[in-house]
Amino acid sequence: MPGTLPQAEDHADVLIVGAGPAGLMLANWLSRCGVKTRIVDKRGTKIFNGQADGLQCRTLEIFDSFDFADRAWRESNHMLEICLWNPDEQGRIRRSDRIPDTIPGISRFQQVVLHQGRIERFFLDSIKEHSDIVVERGVLPTTFEFDDAKADDFNEYPINVTVRTLSDVESTPQQQQQHHKSADGKETTVSDGLFRSNLAADDTDDLIRAAEANSRVDQVESIKAKFLVGCDGAHSWVRRQLGFQLEGDSTDYIWGVLDIVPITDFPDIRQRCAIHSANAGSVMVIPRENKLVRLYIQLQSTEHAQAGGKADRSWITPEIILQSAQKILHPYKLDYSYCDWWTAYQIGQRVGNQFSLKERVFLAGDAVHTHSPKAGQGMNVSMQDTYNLGWKLAHVVKGYSDPSILKTYQSERRKIAQDLIAFDHRFSRLFSGRPAKDIMDEEGVSMEEFKAAFEKGNEFASGIAVNYGASLIVAKEGDDTSIAQDKSTRVISKPQLAAKIDIGKRMPSFKVLNQSDARPWHLQELLKSNGKWRIIVFPGHLSAPTNMQRMQTLGARLGAKDSFIHRYTPTNQQIDSVIEVLTVHAGPRASLELLDLPEAFHPYSETLGWDYWKVFVDDQSYHEGHGQAYVNYGIDPVKGASVILRPDQYVSWVGEVDDYDEMERFFAGFMKAQNLEKE
Repeated sequence: MPGTLPQAEDHADVLIVGAGPAGLMLANWLSRCGVKTRIVDKRGTKIFNGQADGLQCRTLEIFDSFDFADRAWRESNHMLEICLWNPDEQGRIRRSDRIPDTIPGISRFQQVVLHQGRIERFFLDSIKEHSDIVVERGVLPTTFEFDDAKADDFNEYPINVTVRTLSDVESTPQQQQQHHKSADGKETTVSDGLFRSNLAADDTDDLIRAAEANSRVDQVESIKAKFLVGCDGAHSWVRRQLGFQLEGDSTDYIWGVLDIVPITDFPDIRQRCAIHSANAGSVMVIPRENKLVRLYIQLQSTEHAQAGGKADRSWITPEIILQSAQKILHPYKLDYSYCDWWTAYQIGQRVGNQFSLKERVFLAGDAVHTHSPKAGQGMNVSMQDTYNLGWKLAHVVKGYSDPSILKTYQSERRKIAQDLIAFDHRFSRLFSGRPAKDIMDEEGVSMEEFKAAFEKGNEFASGIAVNYGASLIVAKEGDDTSIAQDKSTRVISKPQLAAKIDIGKRMPSFKVLNQSDARPWHLQELLKSNGKWRIIVFPGHLSAPTNMQRMQTLGARLGAKDSFIHRYTPTNQQIDSVIEVLTVHAGPRASLELLDLPEAFHPYSETLGWDYWKVFVDDQSYHEGHGQAYVNYGIDPVKGASVILRPDQYVSWVGEVDDYDEMERFFAGFMKAQNLEKE
């Protein structure tokens, strides 16, 4: 038995199981925050092709906050237009509409596609650059123990996980080799991605048995952890250890996926297309990088799977998938000589009944919600789960924040997962259904309804619509579902002061100029994912004596030795390391000198001098126009406003420019004093 073997032992602040996009996003966050992290994955290698591919604009904003969006932007295929194809009166498919792929104006990025392997590479490079965290591949967790007695002491290690190092053979999944002969007689061989599909059986238990049968002491290690995060997919081992369930259903739709370089006369093959045939099913076309095109192809209806059952996949081959696509695209022709990857899956929409065990063990990504890939959401929502969780774990580990903030992970992300499931449930059925022949055809799908759902879904799919509810860290009207809170002490925002900034949503971005050198920046570019809270002061026109006086008063209080910023900053760290203050005044730029403002707005360092990268202005740039930030944020340049942003760029509070007392009360709700002697 593994428990009788003398084992190596290690302690980690956070143990991550699963090194897909969700696990790597979390490891990347923790690499920026100096948190001792182990990340293990039972597969022997990272992904090199196939899998998820869509990157929504909110995801690219997050990548930019980690300084690698430019790599994804440069390598990816940019999708700007969606073409809708539907049958005409004779049953022949015709282009019926064109709509923008990303709603214009909602982000400085648009949706792009790039295969998951490249995205994982960007994460791995980023993690290596900022830490000594290494993904441990071919490492399988085999036992899990949780000590309830230690759960409430966040300095303790209540989690004990035994892991085993697998052999190369054990950690390499079995794949089918398929052959395809194209119209010109060329034959190609390609490996499938079925081992990661939800049609594949979970192989974890088999791997554990094989590893134990071949056990050596040097392959076994015990990891004691403060936190465990399961990012290990729909078959999640971590979820099974907890006894948690996914709730929902599987549909009777089987879909195949082909990544090919197409040979075709279909005119929109380089556009994203949603194609409904009269009676042969549906196809979604996703143009990819490197001349590839991904086809999502409806194969057939099956009987509803029994509880936990899956459809038989043995009959599915690239040839079968291609033939289905050819029928749907008729009379257009489709073939290929090169196939990069293929898989098949059964659509199911399910969401976890719980996202965490006592705020010590968490589930993220496919481990806690599953749905169809048609809306390009799986990888994006999974990464955004751990983007939400990462900074919270770091702040608790480092003692900056009370552990109560961890309750907001479930209250915030479960709502997102439920919204996603509801959207996907409707969207996938509209996509998979037969088009209505006429207005009296109640069995068919209305193509007008499909277009409306597609357009409405675009905002949701972009990730921009995420709106977190009231909590300790979101000061707005509404009940806090994450914690019992005394309403008499709650801080509530004044949203009317910034009418176009939604509290609970990510901070929108508009161009502002650096006060010192006139360089234009998107505001979001200043909000790096480095674990800092931010207070952005919008003082209005500082040429008005009243506004300048308010800035002087606020600066004096923020800069005082007994200010909350000093209270929550460790003695050995820079004053802006936990809470950073940024200023965006209403201009004109030439009316102000940086040093006219109190030091709190441009901190002084004995080795580096004044900080010239904290004060910005809403003014005309020499080369890039005027960002109109005050107009776009709905802030009156006479009155101004202040905004508190979380480390993940979501808006926590909006209030009066100089309402220091409300800012202090907000942070007092969850932050832990670092320097009591400074009081």
